[in-house]
Amino acid sequence: MVKPLKKLCLKLEEKNESERHYDYRSGLLYLRTALQEVAQMMIDHDCGEIPVVENKETKLPFGVITDRDIVCRTVARGLNPLDLTVGDCMTTPCVTVTPDISIAECSRIMEENKIRRVPVVDPAGCCCGIVALADIALHAQKGVTAEVVKEVSEPTAAASAAAG
Repeated sequence: MVKPLKKLCLKLEEKNESERHYDYRSGLLYLRTALQEVAQMMIDHDCGEIPVVENKETKLPFGVITDRDIVCRTVARGLNPLDLTVGDCMTTPCVTVTPDISIAECSRIMEENKIRRVPVVDPAGCCCGIVALADIALHAQKGVTAEVVKEVSEPTAAASAAAG
């Protein structure tokens, strides 16, 4: 029997700023967050994807932003990422899973959507964590991990189209 995945939340520290467009503690971003702030969060916390939520109160996932989104949708198009926000280049819609999903089902969803990370939502639909390929590798059998990595790594037309 496959054990359910646990919530995996980014453990981020509180940042004291009066006006901000992200929640540094929970690792959630909002549409108006500057890309430079996103990139800094990714560096500070060694992550390549951060969920984007509608607002601080509901934490309903609206999309995600990845390091690849920033490169392919801004830099590759000759746009200045210092002038842009999360809303300018994030990925939507947001594919999600729940904390009680099995590793096998989570792996299938990641394979089917060719994604390396997937946000976790609670029963109310609020973002409460994220599962990455590394988490699958730590908790799944070797064959499952290899299959997920193989499937999500297959080139797609969508990846190159993002830069065009």
